[in-house]
Amino acid sequence: SNRVLTGFALAEDGRRLIAASAIDNLLKGAAGSAVQSANIMCGTDEKAGLEMMPLYPA
Repeated sequence: SNRVLTGFALAEDGRRLIAASAIDNLLKGAAGSAVQSANIMCGTDEKAGLEMMPLYPA
C-alpha cells in the first residue's frame, strides 16, 4: 500500500516540533511485483489488488 502514518508534537520548551512517520512499503518490492505479474498473466487489470487499503493498521 502507499499508506503513511505521521505524528507531530511540540517539544516541552515550545521551540521545536517533533515529527515522526512510518511508511508501509510491503507491496513495493517482490510481493507487489508478483501480484502485478500474476495480474498480467491472468489478463486482469495490472493494478488489481494493489491499490486497496491495508487491513492493518486500521
